[in-house]
Amino acid sequence: MALVLVTGATGGLGLAVVPALLARGHTVRASGRSAAAGARLRELGASFAAAELTTPDTAAALVANADAVVHAAALSGPWGSPALFDRVNIQATAQLLAAAQAAGCGRFVYISTPSIYAAPRDRLGLTEASPAAQPFANAYAASKYAAERLVLAANAPGFATIVLRPRALVGPDDRVLLPRLLRVARQGWFPLLRGGRALVELTDVRDAAGATAAALEAGAAASGRAFNISGGQPLSVADMLARVFPAFGLRPRLVPLPYGPAAGVARLAELVCARLPGRPEPAATVYGLTSLAFSQTFDLTAARTVLGWQPRHTPEEAIVRTAAAWGRDAAL
Repeated sequence: MALVLVTGATGGLGLAVVPALLARGHTVRASGRSAAAGARLRELGASFAAAELTTPDTAAALVANADAVVHAAALSGPWGSPALFDRVNIQATAQLLAAAQAAGCGRFVYISTPSIYAAPRDRLGLTEASPAAQPFANAYAASKYAAERLVLAANAPGFATIVLRPRALVGPDDRVLLPRLLRVARQGWFPLLRGGRALVELTDVRDAAGATAAALEAGAAASGRAFNISGGQPLSVADMLARVFPAFGLRPRLVPLPYGPAAGVARLAELVCARLPGRPEPAATVYGLTSLAFSQTFDLTAARTVLGWQPRHTPEEAIVRTAAAWGRDAAL
């Protein structure tokens, strides 16, 4: 049994990681920004501290006496200020990493992203040795890659660092993937790029939580390494949409669009929005279109053999479970 600090515990993955760790007998100290989600975590048996990791001295207080850290807090999304991504995803990670080392924590698990691979071309069977995209698709991917380089470089005897890259998380507390798809679909139509044939691997958030627990308990062979995590069952975008939209009571018209012109319009919208007060997110980003137009699949051999982990839930299970949870929330 260990005392594990979970940052970003009030996000979609964090809210799945905490109960997974408690079920394994760990003591959990959770941090995040949502008081309501914090109350949920306290009910489960975790302690909770509302915290903003970019505030000086916060990291040292959070890691005090912790045996391990799961750093899942991040500014996540396809759009935003590069300076803010730097402050939240890189600088805050560096501060937490240094605090964990100084406090004598034995393990540091960092939640990164496979967005580091995103490019306007199909990428199949990606392994951890596959090169990151150059240039990066957006500031988010660039900041997460920079942060994971810091984490892996800190690996040392007595301080094991591990990076996980979970793909396309789906779960009841998802605020990133499905909400964006549904927001567009509610307009009555949805763009179908390159015939909807691109492959995507949705990941049930429970599987990502299991991978996180496995990383905390893995042997020395996992130290200083990154691991790709996904549901392991590729679906074409067309098939994914055919499952997602009906589950939420939507039947938008799928409109075939060529990727090139659509990306050009999105790029122009990004240039305009970047100059507007508050930098509002455009209706479509180049990254978002790229994710729907080009395949990204993964070879999970490393996670299976080194972490002893494998996905257990199908994409359909993840979608149905999320739709049911959102339906219950709407009925309250």
